[in-house]
Amino acid sequence: MVLLPVLAVVPTTLTWSPKVAIVMVVCNILAIAFGKLTIKYPSAPPALPASSLFGGFGLPALLGTTSFGHLLGAGVILGLANLGAL
Repeated sequence: MVLLPVLAVVPTTLTWSPKVAIVMVVCNILAIAFGKLTIKYPSAPPALPASSLFGGFGLPALLGTTSFGHLLGAGVILGLANLGAL
């Protein structure tokens, strides 16, 4: 019976909006810029079809930076939502 009050606590979730999308895009851009400056071999194979379109990144660098950007974006969005800024 102790679990019933704990299960009743549900955090409010944030709905997707243009503000949330802008935060996610900015976080991904920051992650790609960070990756561009810090990855030792950004053009490691396999190459992307139009590597100049992706800043000279290979597939591993692109997947790594965008994955980091999404993790960063999720954290920032949750933090801003918790503060009431979004």
